[in-house]
Amino acid sequence: MNMTAKRMVIMLVAVFAVLGTIFIGKFFMGRFIQKMIASQGMPVQTVSTTVAKKEDWQPSISAVGSLRAVKGADLALEVPGIVEDILFESGQDVKAGTILLRLRAEDDEAKLRSLEAGAQLAATTFERNKKQFEFKAISQAALDVDAANLKSARAAVEEQRAMVNKKVVTAPFAGRIGVRHVDVGQYLQPGTPVVTLQSLDPIYADFYLPLQQVNRLKAGQKVTVKVDAEATTALEGEISAINPKVETSSRNVLVRATLKNPTRRLLPGASVVVDIGAGAPQKHITLPQTAITYNPYGDTVYLAVESGKDDKGQPKLIAKQTFVTTGPTRGDQIAVFEGIKEGDVVVTAGQLKLQNDTPLAVNNSIQPVADPDPKPVDE
Repeated sequence: MNMTAKRMVIMLVAVFAVLGTIFIGKFFMGRFIQKMIASQGMPVQTVSTTVAKKEDWQPSISAVGSLRAVKGADLALEVPGIVEDILFESGQDVKAGTILLRLRAEDDEAKLRSLEAGAQLAATTFERNKKQFEFKAISQAALDVDAANLKSARAAVEEQRAMVNKKVVTAPFAGRIGVRHVDVGQYLQPGTPVVTLQSLDPIYADFYLPLQQVNRLKAGQKVTVKVDAEATTALEGEISAINPKVETSSRNVLVRATLKNPTRRLLPGASVVVDIGAGAPQKHITLPQTAITYNPYGDTVYLAVESGKDDKGQPKLIAKQTFVTTGPTRGDQIAVFEGIKEGDVVVTAGQLKLQNDTPLAVNNSIQPVADPDPKPVDE
């Protein structure tokens, strides 16, 4: 063996010796660290807890709907013409029969006066010839002609009066006027919208529900309605009608509730959330929604259970994860049907740092909110 080969062997032996020393050192260091961690145990985690208890729970049905005026119409004209007078202000409350707008009608009114004069002459002729007929001065046929002429003249007057009235827009019912769409001097075609008129008190809330839920409702049943723009304000109403057919497009049934709206703040077209109490109150275990950990494989909670005593004789608590079956929610609360029982101590905050058998320290100085009907602090 030459000198170069000897040197290569010596170098390889030295390298393997160094690598072996490093590997053995890391192996024993890892074992040492594991023993240290095992001897110290899992770190104690601080959590907040609550005791599971049963509360009264009113079963309810919720739906999203929209408001609709009891009476509402977009007012328009049947005949063409030029706007002569606008007798309302946008946003004004008006009574039924209030005149809102007039078109120019001088020609029609003049024609009406002419026809009225003709009808008056026909009435006078008929009365005179009627007296002559009593003395056999004229024939029955002549009197019949006079009666027909009178009826025709009066019909022409009524027809022309109707034409004059069609050039006037009046409020068909009491309500609030919207924003006008026309101006004085503007030429209007038949059917041109002039203004909207809405009766705002009371007001309807229309919403759709599946047939199975509709079967639990009846007319007169109380409902609670919240408007999106002011979701903390709940309004009371009652179901006034249930449509007797299922909509073929959605397979749902239209339900209508009637609400009082004395302040007229609720406007047609606004979106609302409708809650209906359906059935007798039930008893359910309720928890703050923060206690539930939602997972694709199932919802879980952590229980704080006793595991022996510490050096001072106090009970030691450890975490135990359990699957639960949850139900409906109300406010910050959620109903739990299965998985825990009344009296169980449930972790409500701090679950992210837990696993089974994690030692626990309980600090309930700050608790998650569990209000069934939460409201803003500044309300």
